[in-house]
Amino acid sequence: MGPKHVCVRAAVPLLALTVLLLVGLLHVDIRTLAPLLRGQAEGPPVTNIMFLKTHKTASSTVLNVLFRFAETHNLSVALPAGARFHLGYPWLFLARYVEGAERDGSWRRFNIMCSHLRFNPAEVQKVMPQDTFYFSIIRNPISQLEASFVYYRGFVPAFRAAESLDAFLAAPHAYRNRSRDLRNAYAKNNMWFDLGFDHNAPAGDGYVRARLAEVERRFQLVLIAEHFDESMVLLRHRLRWRLDDVVSFRLNARSPRSVTGLTPEGRERAKRWCALDWRLYQHFNRTFWARAHAELGARRLRSEVARLRARRRELAGLCLQDGAPKSGTQVADRRLSPYQSGDADILGYDLRPGLDNQTLRMCQRLVMPELQYTARLYALQFPEKPPKAIPFLPA
Repeated sequence: MGPKHVCVRAAVPLLALTVLLLVGLLHVDIRTLAPLLRGQAEGPPVTNIMFLKTHKTASSTVLNVLFRFAETHNLSVALPAGARFHLGYPWLFLARYVEGAERDGSWRRFNIMCSHLRFNPAEVQKVMPQDTFYFSIIRNPISQLEASFVYYRGFVPAFRAAESLDAFLAAPHAYRNRSRDLRNAYAKNNMWFDLGFDHNAPAGDGYVRARLAEVERRFQLVLIAEHFDESMVLLRHRLRWRLDDVVSFRLNARSPRSVTGLTPEGRERAKRWCALDWRLYQHFNRTFWARAHAELGARRLRSEVARLRARRRELAGLCLQDGAPKSGTQVADRRLSPYQSGDADILGYDLRPGLDNQTLRMCQRLVMPELQYTARLYALQFPEKPPKAIPFLPA
């Protein structure tokens, strides 16, 4: 090693020590210099984002975060055309499912896409910019299947006749008719299906590895619902957003009384029945933690999670009556009532009375259910179009 390399190596710790001394002398908040010390690239916030909204994975809460950011920053959103609230699901996504996508014989580009769709990358790329940040969220498939069974019980043919999820998993082929496979997509490997893959494919090692590698190539980040706060911290870091941009209240969540349990045997059957989703979850649960620790480190991750939770508690005290959710059927403001589906009791929020106008607007956005927020953005973005009607709300 030459003398020049020795000098450079000696200078690095000396520079860091000098910066720390300046922090002490000038009383500078060290967090403002952390990117310099960590070599973190700073820049403007990321505003071109595609979120693959999987089902029953806390994705409605993520959608609220993205909708709020879009509204606050006057960004365009790829919204479902006409009266719809999804982008063609369960069929593979086509660009024409987006309102206003076709313009003068070419495709319009949008900043944010986050409504339910079945991923079809070639079509997504028609309406999203080249520098779009792609991410998604997944959940333990046992819990995801249980939530789907309760939520879609009246819609999915495979679930209707089953007395319980345990009964369904004991003989799933007796309940599931392959001829009605699209409507039964929620009943097997639903996250795999949302990614655009064949949810009935054998879980052979070569096939699974190839599909997982494809997800890695197309998505810069896959969040984990069971570690939602850690996921939002890492997402915030990747998008270079402010803390308040990612603070959220749980939306489209069920009350504990509508969460059902599975027997140990039923849980093992669920793993086998949703083997593709199980492999997907195992893989990205590992890579999520590897990325979080590589990019933030364990100590910083814990610190930022604590800040996120503290800010959520602060906003709950400011916005929410009783500081907690309640049964959606008991929400006083019907405009903020969540959609109720199947056997699920979906929770909602009442806001504190007497809020000033600015605080009221902020709090309303935080608790606004998915259907109402979609309709709101649609009216703002396409004022010349008929508004989206929400069936369970008065016109």
